[in-house]
Parts: sequence; C-alpha cells; structure tokens
Amino acid sequence: MEATYETVYTGYEVNIQYLESIFDKSGIDYIIKNDFESSLRAGYAGGIPGQARIMVERSHLEEAQKIVEATFPAEKS
Repeated sequence: MEATYETVYTGYEVNIQYLESIFDKSGIDYIIKNDFESSLRAGYAGGIPGQARIMVERSHLEEAQKIVEATFPAEKS
C-alpha cells in the first residue's frame, strides 16, 4: 500500500527546515518538495527560488496542521 502525502506548508526553506526538526521530534513522516531546485536539475527554470513545500503522510495531516498553525500563526498555507 502506497502512502499518500498532502502539502501542509509552503514557504521559505528556513521555515521548512524548522518544521522538519519539529516533525522529526514528533514522529511525523514528511517529504520536502523544492520545485525550483528540481527544475534546475532537469535543465529548465521553474518554481520560486528559496521556496519549498513540506508534505506529510495523510495519517499525520491533522497533527502536522496544528504544529504549522502554532509555529506560524500569521501564515496560512
């Protein structure tokens, strides 16, 4: 059975790194997507420099959303 991931936050890479550390401590499985870096490796330009997405396994979505809202209350993803 393949895991399904949902985007929980999109923003600056430094914010993504901070969330990574929190998710690691909380046992939340995640994937980081950086469309700009991926497009450069593929030989074309796309995405926004310095921006990334953090996606969590659907079973951890609610918990991850609460963490994001508590960590960055002024932002909505």
